Amino acid sequence: MDKLKTANLYRSELIPVSGKLVERYNKCLLKLGFTETKLKSFYIDGIGWSPEIAEEKGDNHYLNNGEANPHGIIISPLQKGKPVYSPFHTFDRDMIKFIFKIHEKKIKDITRDCAICLDFDQGIDAFYEPLDVLKYNSVSINFHLINGLVSIQKEQMELVDAFNHGNNFIDEILHQQLLDSAKKYGDLRHRDLEMHELQYTTDSFYTKAFGGVYVLRDFITPIVVFEDEKWHREAIKDVSHDVLIFHIQQPELMDKLRDHLIIEYDLDLVVKTERYKRIKKYELAQCLNDARHPIKDILNDPILYKSYLNKLDMESRKKVMGVERYLEKAEVNNTYKIADMIDQKLFEALHQPHSSLDAKHQDLIWKLLVNISPKDLLFYYWYDKEGFYESFKTWDESFKDWAVETISNNI
Repeated sequence: MDKLKTANLYRSELIPVSGKLVERYNKCLLKLGFTETKLKSFYIDGIGWSPEIAEEKGDNHYLNNGEANPHGIIISPLQKGKPVYSPFHTFDRDMIKFIFKIHEKKIKDITRDCAICLDFDQGIDAFYEPLDVLKYNSVSINFHLINGLVSIQKEQMELVDAFNHGNNFIDEILHQQLLDSAKKYGDLRHRDLEMHELQYTTDSFYTKAFGGVYVLRDFITPIVVFEDEKWHREAIKDVSHDVLIFHIQQPELMDKLRDHLIIEYDLDLVVKTERYKRIKKYELAQCLNDARHPIKDILNDPILYKSYLNKLDMESRKKVMGVERYLEKAEVNNTYKIADMIDQKLFEALHQPHSSLDAKHQDLIWKLLVNISPKDLLFYYWYDKEGFYESFKTWDESFKDWAVETISNNI
């Protein structure tokens, strides 16, 4: 991953945590029902997730109490606007933005000497069946401060009221109680520590529950797409919900997404795009065996590219050039079928979200499309960083160089 880190493409916007902040973070972990970290320093993202703690605990979702109960931690106002690097749901980023939009001023005040535990409550104590994900509707965002600071503030205000009552201003015991409280917690009289509950309404989304599920419910008929075959088999047994259920690799899924105006394709237009060039280069790279030149050079040098293209066996060459061959033949004879000339996974990679979708839904559908066929490395990086990082580890060193260069040139 060093190549990505050097290019600032690997979790480059994390916030360092050390000293007193570690202590506050641990208090949040304990309050949420987790165990403390033994690390003396680490980094966190916008929702308070730390890759170092995830590695320490051997659990990438260590901030979850089961798949139905995710949490977050805010210990610094610097978390505003930071990425969420390992979201459990696609709407996690939007919820953090929403929190800072409503409570930014209070967060700045509270995190001077305290930390905030986030409880995302969708009214589901636990998942039992895969289609339980359909219960996601409205998420209640609740806030809990460590050290019971809100209660302490109330106690301090009661002491002040008592001090101002009658002749209590000469009560030395009351004096000492006020001083002790002020020394330990500061003057809390004028601090606004009450963070009211927020409601966030979900629409279509992706969740990592049950091995990964897409819930598309803003279209003609609700569609649920499972990444895990086991949970897909379980879901189709459930006849109590009026939804269409697919596994992500079912060819019928693409047909249904097109029918519902969720995705579309235009081969005449897409072949003129940079996205198509990236996909075609990816295809060529997958076909290369025992190349005498670095893959990065082959993909970047037009002469080397043509040379190696012509060295491929006929089936591989047809696979790489399938779109151009189909368009050429379709111009003179419309009896040719896409499925006969273009590789299925390549054809799937050439789709895009339907132009009628709003930006939020387009992002979700792009994520679905790159998970169906991750052949455009730029979009793979944009819409599924965790999947991209795992794939990156397995690639040829020179292909990694090309991937890093390609992404860096487009950011």
